[in-house]
Amino acid sequence: MAEKSTIARPYAKALFELAHEQQQLPAWSALLEAGAAVVADSRVAKLLTSPHVTSAQLAELVTDTAAAALGRSGLEKQESSFIRILAENHRLGFLPEIAERFAHLRAELENTVDVTVTSAAPLDDGQQQQYAAALKQRLQREVRLHYSVDPALLGGAVLKADDLVIDGSLRGRLERLRTQVAG
Repeated sequence: MAEKSTIARPYAKALFELAHEQQQLPAWSALLEAGAAVVADSRVAKLLTSPHVTSAQLAELVTDTAAAALGRSGLEKQESSFIRILAENHRLGFLPEIAERFAHLRAELENTVDVTVTSAAPLDDGQQQQYAAALKQRLQREVRLHYSVDPALLGGAVLKADDLVIDGSLRGRLERLRTQVAG
């Protein structure tokens, strides 16, 4: 949704600049991921729009739950303040988009990219290293690979990095062949 990303962008950018200045990018990344998971929970999502729950209560809920998810007894003052500001401005529901934009800014700074490799069968270490090396060369960035298995692909793999999708699956090839024959 364009509106959500438009609203999330300035929060993510301001927070990114603060975290970068204070050399706290990993800590803020972890907090944003935890907070995003909290508000994505359907039970919490219902509370975000409830007129019976105050912004202070929402901030406390997200703060306490995110801290617990991070294995901490509480959050730092700046972290709690950020959550409180989002709650006061009715923006807690935008935490997933803020976290996503923050991660994107961090990846640009660190010249990294997350790539999801979905294969028809599990990949051995040699295959994983081949994918990593080929993607590093093609994308000119450090690559963090994430693997999943989808037997429906029949063979091969599908790679996704940001907006780039490389479909080398047998199912994808069959679909392209069917389209060519039909068209």
